[in-house]
Amino acid sequence: MSTDSRRDAAAPTPLPDDLSTEAALLRLTAECGPGKSISPMDAAQALMAEAEWQRALPVVRRVAVRMAQEGRLLIYRKGKPIDPAELRGVYRIGAPRDE
Repeated sequence: MSTDSRRDAAAPTPLPDDLSTEAALLRLTAECGPGKSISPMDAAQALMAEAEWQRALPVVRRVAVRMAQEGRLLIYRKGKPIDPAELRGVYRIGAPRDE
């Protein structure tokens, strides 16, 4: 077996854990400012290498939904906050608004 084929067979980078995903979501939503939102892709790219960030999207989604249910984040669809239990398709993530 050549050295190149051994490198290709290497295990993929582990997925981010929930704690690091939470930290990334809180940091990114704070950085974007009040009333603004980030895409799940932004969070996934902050968590994993350029070639593998797509693999982190399900983790980002799961953690964002849980945090929204806890009131720590908002999930937006077409610019409006939605119930995280109703999340389908394209969405964005933002910090809760001060009211």
